[in-house]
Amino acid sequence: MPRKSNPTTATIIGSIAVLLWSLLALFTAASGSVPPFQLAAMTFAIGGLAGASIWIFRPRRIALLRQPPVVWLIGVGGLFGYHFFYFSALRAAPPVEAGLIAYLWPLLIVVFSALLPGEKLKLHHLIGALAGAGGAFLIVTGGNSVSIDPQYSNGYLMALVCALIWSGYSVLSRRFREVPTDVVTGFCLATAVLSGIAHLALEQTIWPQHVSEWLAVLGLGLGPVGLAFYVWDYGVKKGNIQVLGAASYAAPLLSTLVLVLFGFAPLTWALGLACLLITGGAVFAAKDMIFR
Repeated sequence: MPRKSNPTTATIIGSIAVLLWSLLALFTAASGSVPPFQLAAMTFAIGGLAGASIWIFRPRRIALLRQPPVVWLIGVGGLFGYHFFYFSALRAAPPVEAGLIAYLWPLLIVVFSALLPGEKLKLHHLIGALAGAGGAFLIVTGGNSVSIDPQYSNGYLMALVCALIWSGYSVLSRRFREVPTDVVTGFCLATAVLSGIAHLALEQTIWPQHVSEWLAVLGLGLGPVGLAFYVWDYGVKKGNIQVLGAASYAAPLLSTLVLVLFGFAPLTWALGLACLLITGGAVFAAKDMIFR
């Protein structure tokens, strides 16, 4: 009989994804002018091949890819669908507003988790997620107001679909918690192929121009677009999904702090307040797990 996983340990493992996603903006900026879908194809290929490398030593694990079609639909639909609608939203609407709408997914994870068997949404989970959403708003807007222009309604809608896809993928993954994380390798490789097709249809190919840009692409593929999806899959299946949802708002905060550290962004009052909101919200959402 397989050993039962510890929910606290699984939640911590899942939180590694948030740390890795905080490097996404830095590595993307360092990758040069590579178009979004081309970059997705390259990095998901790296992430998928890194996962497949274990097959060299444990070839029997390839058989784990034999899963029902619904598992593949959720997995590939989540990874590729999120990126497709996110990139499309940024093309069709101002990036600040589109980014804010797209980043509703952590809050939606917390809310949708109440629909899962055996899960109970408590008030502190919701308050923690809302505090995180407020912090994310300050980070994305810099404390300035935003305006919703009807002419960009298609872009806003795609951003909302993006948020629904990732939150839906994360919550539905828990319904299939017995599906091993090894299958994420297949999801990444399939997403790389679909991203490549989207690139050929929508973009002009631009390769990295310097060694540093190639290294940034490699870093993306191994970290934020590689290992992150494996640990996230394990976390949402075996850990506390409400805590992971609330803690996910730390990603834009940590990302901005990294950019500040490397001189790509200024340190502002909005960032300081966002830090308090997101950190406090995450701790409040996780109070049952922390204060036992």
